[in-house]
Amino acid sequence: MNSFDEAYHDLCKEILAIGNERDDRTRTGTISKFGHQSRYDLSKGFPLLTTKKVFFKLIATELIWFMKGDTNIKYLLEYNNNIWNEWAFENYVESEDYHGPDMTNFAHRALQDEAFNEVYQQEMEKFKSRILNDDDFAQKHGNLGNVYGKQWRDWVGADGQHYDQLATVIEQIKTHPTSRRHIVSAWNPAEIDTMALPPCHTMFQFYVQDGKLSCQLYQRSADVFLGVPFNIASYSLLTHLVAKECGLEVGEFVHTIGDAHIYSNHIDAVKKQLSRSSYEPPQLKINTDRSIFDIQYEDLEIVNYQSHPGIKAPIAV
Repeated sequence: MNSFDEAYHDLCKEILAIGNERDDRTRTGTISKFGHQSRYDLSKGFPLLTTKKVFFKLIATELIWFMKGDTNIKYLLEYNNNIWNEWAFENYVESEDYHGPDMTNFAHRALQDEAFNEVYQQEMEKFKSRILNDDDFAQKHGNLGNVYGKQWRDWVGADGQHYDQLATVIEQIKTHPTSRRHIVSAWNPAEIDTMALPPCHTMFQFYVQDGKLSCQLYQRSADVFLGVPFNIASYSLLTHLVAKECGLEVGEFVHTIGDAHIYSNHIDAVKKQLSRSSYEPPQLKINTDRSIFDIQYEDLEIVNYQSHPGIKAPIAV
C-alpha cells in the first residue's frame, strides 16, 4: 500500500477500533477519536487517495475559490462543483423568499423518503439554475457568509482594519523563511455567527527547512470518510502552490485533527474502502508561471492517477 493511502487507512482503522460513540449537531451519530496526526511526504507524489476515486477538479476549484477570497457558490457551480450547495440551499429555504414545498430537515428526509428526495432534487436544480443565471438571486442566496475565503483574504480585526492573511504569509515566507509566524487562521470568533458553516479546517502553518516548504493544518472537526480525502489533497495542493510562489520545493503536509469522526451511516462505506489495495500515487503538474492569486483550474494537471471506483455516502448537513 502506498504511504498516503496507508496513513489514511490507519486513521480509519483506529477510529473503528477505539472510537467513542457520540451524538452530533447533524443528529446522525458518529464514532469519534479526539486527537490524531498523519504525515504525508509530498516528494513521494501527490496524496490523492487511490482506494476510492477522489475528484481533483472539486478539490482544486474549491481551493482556488478560497484563495480568491470568494464566498459565493456561483464560482463553484460554474465548474459543476456542488460540494457547498446544501448550506446555501438551507439558508435559502429558511428565508422568506422561498415559497416552494416544505424542505425542513431536507438532508435526512431525502435519505428516508424516495418521493421527497425527488421533490428535493427538483428544488435543488431550480436553486442552482437561478444562482447561475440570476445575478441578483446569486448575490442574495449564493453567499455563505464570512467563510474560509473571507478570513484568508479579508480578516477584519478588532481594530476594524482588514488583513490579507494569505498574501502576508507568502511575503513573510519570502523575506523571513525561518519565522514561526507563518500562520493563516479561518477561526474568527467575532464572525462565526455570520458563517453558513463554522470552519472545520481552522488554522494552517508553514515551515521552511532546507529549501522545502511544509504545511501543518489543524482541523477541529473532520468527516473522515467524505471530508478528509479532500482536506489532504487540498492543503497539499496549497503547499505546492505556495512553494512555487516562493521558489521552494515541497516538504511534508502534516494533518492534525481534533475530533476525527466517522458518521454512523458511513461505516459500511469505510469498511469497503479498507478492503481495497492501493495503486501508486499520481503526480501534480502546475502548467503556468502565473501568480498563485491568478491561478486557474485549467493550469493544474494530475498525471497517472489510477484508483478504485468512488464510494457514495450521504453528506451530513
